[in-house]
Amino acid sequence: MILSDKRILEEIEKKTIIIRPYDRSKLGTNSYDVHLGKNIAVYIDKILDAKKHNTIRHFEIPEEGYILQPNELYLGVTAEYTETHAHVPFLEGKSSTGRLGIDIHATAGKGDVGFCGHWTLEISCKVPVRIYAGMPIGQLIYFPVEGEVEVSYDSKKNAKYSNQPDTPVESMMWKNKF
Repeated sequence: MILSDKRILEEIEKKTIIIRPYDRSKLGTNSYDVHLGKNIAVYIDKILDAKKHNTIRHFEIPEEGYILQPNELYLGVTAEYTETHAHVPFLEGKSSTGRLGIDIHATAGKGDVGFCGHWTLEISCKVPVRIYAGMPIGQLIYFPVEGEVEVSYDSKKNAKYSNQPDTPVESMMWKNKF
């Protein structure tokens, strides 16, 4: 079951869902539109290693936009900071974004109860496409949780992506033991 616009508004009022900045006109029938932040990043190394801390280079999207290239991985970030304390948030691309050939996440579209921060986007594209800071990039949908949550994400000692800043965060796979 997905929360409706009225239920999302109720949860915002109760502060179980927090979105900053919040704009009522961005609330859809059962989702909230999020926008591309001004910061983007690329990995420095061309070959990534899952057991290594792969570093990234940050830069700002210029006012005239930035052209994404196919076969490149870009890390973007939502302009919106969100908190979700009683629901499971999912971030999906907008159909208009997809119709430009832009994917906003490879696998990480689900958040956890207790996620607080800006969403890092794993951006790729099918054809060269110019993007702009502030453009609509995705939509958040919220699912209720059945049962009580024992430990929320923001309380976990091993939560690698809690309190994400307004700049993209690289993979923390290297922190796992394998």
